[in-house]
Amino acid sequence: MAFMKPEGLTVKLRKDPFDLLFQALTALAALAVLALVAGFFLALYREASLSLGHFGPWRFLTTANWDPVAEAFGALTSLYGTVVVTTLALLMAVPVALGIAIFVTEVAPGPLRGLIGGAIELLAAIPSIIYGMWGLFTLAPIMAEHVEPALQQSLGRVPGLGLLFQGTPMGIDVLTASVILSIMIIPFTASVARDAFNLTPAVVKESAYALGATKWEVLWQVVLPFSRAGVLGGVVLSLGRALGETMAVAFVLGNVHQVKASLLEAATTITVTLANEFTEADTDLYLSSLFALALVLFVLSFLVLAVAKVFLLRAERRQAR
Repeated sequence: MAFMKPEGLTVKLRKDPFDLLFQALTALAALAVLALVAGFFLALYREASLSLGHFGPWRFLTTANWDPVAEAFGALTSLYGTVVVTTLALLMAVPVALGIAIFVTEVAPGPLRGLIGGAIELLAAIPSIIYGMWGLFTLAPIMAEHVEPALQQSLGRVPGLGLLFQGTPMGIDVLTASVILSIMIIPFTASVARDAFNLTPAVVKESAYALGATKWEVLWQVVLPFSRAGVLGGVVLSLGRALGETMAVAFVLGNVHQVKASLLEAATTITVTLANEFTEADTDLYLSSLFALALVLFVLSFLVLAVAKVFLLRAERRQAR
């Protein structure tokens, strides 16, 4: 870099060696992330190549049969369970998490804000196996004896909607797993949304109140639009957490390879299948099929997060405008 001195002399600035070293180290750290992602993909693909070559990628994804005895493997049942459980968990968790964040930032008095904030962080710190044990021994009986029969008696009689509540309430099913997973991801969305709400400039909210806006109008027309990108980021974080959850879901999902519309039926997810069957894989094709499931989850997570990133960038551009 050069500049002209008043006398007309050109002076060349010398870079500090420590700056060059710092730039090199940070560049290596950034490239290490890309190398790790590429390494994970290549390792999974190499191990899954036997199964993908035997069944074909499309057939493996669209086949619902998972029979280790006959060595017939398809990812559809696990993929279906993963998508359904994750989607239901997000639908249940996001409204509750946003309500918590709004209450903490805009409604609750000062001392109560700190108490609720600490409780949210405590929920995020609880190990997933604790959630699973609580779900199996406490929540599952409540769901089987009270919640699921009530749903069958009410929503189960609605034409079309009743398909979702057929079967015998056992408490070990898709609905219970979704409830457990939603409780687990609430702290992530609530914490990020709370921080995003707090970044809204106080002068903007005070100006809205001065113009006669109610608290609801300030929340809906000022706080939420200003913090939209942050809220979406919290939802994306929760989505990534939900896709990869294993232990808590394994306790209450049933690990049954089937595709059924009812939420009261047992099912499985990719992570649950991997956790329960990896030690039982006694043939090369069986083991390769499990690696193929892991590869499907890796690609699914990458695609979902990439799409979410696109929406985040669009939201940030709208906010900038």
